[in-house]
Amino acid sequence: MAECDCAVRNSCSFTTPMNRYEFELRLTPGRYLDYYRGKVRHIVVRCSTGESVQFPASLVQRFVGPEGINGNFALTCDDQNKCIGLELVAKS
Repeated sequence: MAECDCAVRNSCSFTTPMNRYEFELRLTPGRYLDYYRGKVRHIVVRCSTGESVQFPASLVQRFVGPEGINGNFALTCDDQNKCIGLELVAKS
């Protein structure tokens, strides 16, 4: 896997300046502790398109609540697969 902020597996070549990957993420507070403590540094999710996307766990830290992380998210990357941003689209 390439060394970069975001890594997309099994995807087509990039033809647009920005790529948006939508996915659902649910992590309990206990499960997130491994990410918070640095034991796990990346999160891998399956997008609604079927693609697998890996990104730094630090991107979701601001979305952690008392119930952990629950929601539908959109990850935006540039044409070099550098993360531009992560947004919460809808809370689950």
